[in-house]
Amino acid sequence: MVLHTSPYSSAFLRCLSSLSWGFIFPCYWLLDRLLSSCVATSLEKRRRSQDLCSFVTLYVLVSTPLYLLLLLASLPFALLGFLLWAPLQAARHPYLYTHRRPDNHQAEQGGVASLADWRPQGRSFCFGSSNVCLLPDSLARFNNLSETQRRAREVGKRIRNGATRPQIKIYIDSPTNTSISATSFSSLVTGFRRTSSMGQRPDNTAEAETEPVTNCPIHTAGSDCPIHTTGPNCPIHTAGADCPIHSTGDQGSSDCTVHVAGGENTPECPLHTAGSQNNSDCPLHTTGAQNSPDCPMHASGVQISISAPEPDPPEAGTGNHHGEGDAESLTGGVSSNNTLSHRTSMFKKHTGRKRRQGDDGFDHEISAFFPANLDFLCLQEVFDHRAMSRLRQQLHHYFPYILSDVGRYAWNGCCSRFKFLNSGVMLASRYPILDAHYECYPNGRGEDALAAKGVLFVKVQVGTSHQEQRVVGYLTCTHLHAIEGDAAVRCEQLDLLLAWGAEFRKMTSRPSEEKGLEDQVAFDVVLGDLNFDNCSSEDKLEQQHAVFTQYKDPCRLGPGEDKPWALGTLLDTSGLYDEEVSSPESLQKVMENEEGRKEYLVFPTNKNQCPNQKGRKIPLKGNGRRIDYILYREEVQQDWKVDIEEFSFITQLAGLTDHLSVAMRLAVSTGEEEP
Repeated sequence: MVLHTSPYSSAFLRCLSSLSWGFIFPCYWLLDRLLSSCVATSLEKRRRSQDLCSFVTLYVLVSTPLYLLLLLASLPFALLGFLLWAPLQAARHPYLYTHRRPDNHQAEQGGVASLADWRPQGRSFCFGSSNVCLLPDSLARFNNLSETQRRAREVGKRIRNGATRPQIKIYIDSPTNTSISATSFSSLVTGFRRTSSMGQRPDNTAEAETEPVTNCPIHTAGSDCPIHTTGPNCPIHTAGADCPIHSTGDQGSSDCTVHVAGGENTPECPLHTAGSQNNSDCPLHTTGAQNSPDCPMHASGVQISISAPEPDPPEAGTGNHHGEGDAESLTGGVSSNNTLSHRTSMFKKHTGRKRRQGDDGFDHEISAFFPANLDFLCLQEVFDHRAMSRLRQQLHHYFPYILSDVGRYAWNGCCSRFKFLNSGVMLASRYPILDAHYECYPNGRGEDALAAKGVLFVKVQVGTSHQEQRVVGYLTCTHLHAIEGDAAVRCEQLDLLLAWGAEFRKMTSRPSEEKGLEDQVAFDVVLGDLNFDNCSSEDKLEQQHAVFTQYKDPCRLGPGEDKPWALGTLLDTSGLYDEEVSSPESLQKVMENEEGRKEYLVFPTNKNQCPNQKGRKIPLKGNGRRIDYILYREEVQQDWKVDIEEFSFITQLAGLTDHLSVAMRLAVSTGEEEP
């Protein structure tokens, strides 16, 4: 397949399309502003009530007749442009593929994924999905959101700020085998270098290239031990104190990046937490105390994340900023996430934030940041074309490969119903995209039929085997029918998704013409907003669909039952601007609290429920409606193993959308022996 790098196949058609849209845009913009002035968000209503001397009411009274007159004047030009634009959509490609070559700074930030030889120990891949509600401003206001263009830029900034955080992990297998990832720990003590996207434990079977260093309780071989240094600058001990790691030699150092000068076990030290946590099996704690899960040198380990992205480059003006407020107005007086993402943050495994349950075998957490080293991102409801361009510009600072403007317009490709909006789906990837294919659902109803909702199938290359075979992955991005009560429509769309997906994999699995070798498949993942949850009685038909037999939902126990830690992803729009949920950290804290979830998540409701003090219905039980999914196929390649490492519910887009984002990290290995 050929990736479409332009909406049209010829420059002449592109010029005609630009000309026709130039006639349509003034009418479209004026209509959007006219409707926006009639629909106020809860934040705007609150400000008007607090400021009785506000000129907003006067502004609306003056601007509304003006918008109406200009709209009437622009209608003849819009009609002419429409007559030219609509037939052109038959020749338009169903998506736009953009590839931006990363500069040196972007490469250092980890935006470029390596396609080096695939090792049997495999790799880990991180997937994210989010509904960002980038509708035209007048339509977004029905979801209590406004300023679509500014939100698009902010969404892109927050996502790349979260993804470019350095990922530093220290893995401990047991109290008696305290092997620390040398790369991770040296990053910690020498300036926080960024680690690769391989979140695997280090290979302990590799032979040492240098002479062993004796008397080091952490590493028994190899002179590159990040803890055992040959000189006086030990990164563990404090000046003048006894170093628990080095029992001999000069231990005086004023350059210790772990302990503060002259300090003991302090909360600032990532190797000690406050209080007494000594343990006879721990090389740092030598007295006979019980194992503490907070000690990063014990088996539980620690993950430390540092947020330090690059400053945002100044952007050239793009025009048409009428009606857009300042940055502070975006989140109701709360500063944007830029300052949040630029300050240093440290997270330790904590029972309230991140925990591993024996039945799951993987970590799950509520996080204020998108995962570091995010490899693939699927976005929904990116409908507005200008917002899509702004969002794509921001994401290209981290993701080299993006598929956007996915879908059909007018009467082309879907059915007899006219399509005013595209599918709203966007895919960003750190790995090269090999093939892409879009299909439109033909059974949309009501207002959902005005958008070309469908499914985007993508094939990416993630490595090369020792036999020079391409190692690939399959991604399916979709947004299902949204109207409640139309379970049959969604089930039919899921049937089409499975059938189209099987056909796409069959068409793209042929041996490459160059070497005639079949591709090896590392993963097959479905991402998107499916618009049904696994606990509502109204969604029983979708809960029992065959998609859950072919793909696994890591948050699901079975039809009608989620795992206890699973969280709803649909926020109550009436509370989007409350101070309690106005920032990523505050929304994270609310989501960790059961009472907070009842206040700010949408739940499957009961007819007999009574409203609470804020007028919202109090749910009887559960953790909210989880309608955003990431599913994966457990068996994609013979003898290959696919394991989930962690699943995250993300609050970083607080105040910018009415959904929580979700992310999942998969570990893929071949099960072969290292050659």
